[in-house]
Amino acid sequence: MKRALLIGIDNYDAVAALSGCVNDATAIEPLLGRNENGSPNFDCRLLTSNNDRVDRRTVLGAIDELLKPGADVALFYFAGHGDSANHDVVLVTQDGCNQDLGVTFSHLMGKAQNSQVPEVIVILDCCFSGSAGSLPQLGTDIAALRGGVSILTASRGDQTAAETADGRGLFSKYFCGALEGGAADVLGKVTVAGVYAYLSESFGPWDQRPTFKANLDRLNVLRSCDSAVPLEDLRKLPSVFSSETTELPLDPSYEPDAQPPHPEHEKVFGILQKCRAAKLVEPIGADHMYYAAVESKACRLTLLGRHYWRLANQKRL
Repeated sequence: MKRALLIGIDNYDAVAALSGCVNDATAIEPLLGRNENGSPNFDCRLLTSNNDRVDRRTVLGAIDELLKPGADVALFYFAGHGDSANHDVVLVTQDGCNQDLGVTFSHLMGKAQNSQVPEVIVILDCCFSGSAGSLPQLGTDIAALRGGVSILTASRGDQTAAETADGRGLFSKYFCGALEGGAADVLGKVTVAGVYAYLSESFGPWDQRPTFKANLDRLNVLRSCDSAVPLEDLRKLPSVFSSETTELPLDPSYEPDAQPPHPEHEKVFGILQKCRAAKLVEPIGADHMYYAAVESKACRLTLLGRHYWRLANQKRL
């Protein structure tokens, strides 16, 4: 069972309004709620300042509900104001004021540390969010996370997080792209580590810098997208290539328009073409697989292709 609490706050009682947080949380809900093939994924609960009163009490109560026993994975997403506070970050709630801005991340982390939910994923799109996970009691940025906890943030602890002109948080806009398949591996799996790699490349050296902290011994799937190569084709790699370093000789009979037709070779060539598109196979001495076949050259597995060949050969696919 997978739960997700998604919070987006644009409107505040005593703090300047934002314009993209509700849009971000709303855009993320269907992406986490369903995999690309339409199957159920996270059971999402959405709290936005457009439809709810997202004050401190409401957020604390929702966090307790999120982290109560019974789920395998709990995901907390927050888009709104963040404030720096002595190696901690405060998630500013709708009723936040100078005396009490909202919920400190260390409070949330204390709940997560004691939660019986095996995996807790936290995603923050707010200013100064990179301080999340630090130990303010020690006055340092040293992070201490229990096993199964990961934290992905929009910026370092000394940076703000930008909004776009079209009413989105820049981090969350890229995050949606990652969930839509931008961060998917060959099998279509989107993991939090894959998302961070995608986000890290999305921002330049002069931009806000996303951070990632984790204590994991496995990567659960955030969302499943369509695989670049069907699983049944990946499982055939050891039958196509007798070893991971085999150079497979090609000839014109592999090309679909060749006469007389060779159905078996055409079927193998179809698999090779899909693997080529996913960067698992490369032609030798030709720029394209078509010319490698027509000119009777060869093809081989790339290093990534060898990885999937080994998985298939070990029956781990």
